[in-house]
Amino acid sequence: MSRRILLLEDDRMLRASLGEALRIEGYAVTAAASLADARAVLRHAAPNEPIELVLLDLGLPDGDGQDLLAELRRQSNLPVIVISAREAEGQKIRLLDEGADDYLVKPFGIGELLARVRMALRRRGHASEPAILQYRHGALDIDLRARRVRRGGADVHLTPTEFDLLARLVRQAGQVVTHRQLLADVWGAEHVEQTHYLRLYMGQLRAKLEEDSAEPQHLLTEPGVGYRLAEAE
Repeated sequence: MSRRILLLEDDRMLRASLGEALRIEGYAVTAAASLADARAVLRHAAPNEPIELVLLDLGLPDGDGQDLLAELRRQSNLPVIVISAREAEGQKIRLLDEGADDYLVKPFGIGELLARVRMALRRRGHASEPAILQYRHGALDIDLRARRVRRGGADVHLTPTEFDLLARLVRQAGQVVTHRQLLADVWGAEHVEQTHYLRLYMGQLRAKLEEDSAEPQHLLTEPGVGYRLAEAE
């Protein structure tokens, strides 16, 4: 199962780019833009889908991320990596002393962030599983790193949301992914009840990827639960 990361970052563009990079590497990402959103995510995380690491911005619209760090340290040893533009040495030392596992100063490279995430998970005994980046089944060929999808050797154009939905299913190919998981990971935690998004986009994906969208062979429905991508060949 993918390691689930809570990404707390109020900058929309940075949140989107970091989330995409983490998902490509095989992590399940739940994004939040405020302390209130992050607390809700942590409070309502399902027992079988726990948050296993937090990427924590400090300057947030409803407070300071260091307050959430203090709350987490009173309750758990959940790995926390601070990502902030604040570069004063005293600030970094204080937050590390207060329980942060690491501190990255913006701007930073994606490769460095991914390495720090892997290191923080290893320290807590959670080795990261290798990312599933390629998938083949029948005429369908998907390369997540290259963002390329082909059917019968021909390139298939997907919208960004269609690709994100497909990529989420690829990373758990052969397993059922629930409606709530898909909605949270692709659209955000605030959309977990809006299943009409899933129906719409799944219909669009099937129209593009299936030989017969009425009799899908790749994108399978698990009634009342979610969707499953057929196991890779």
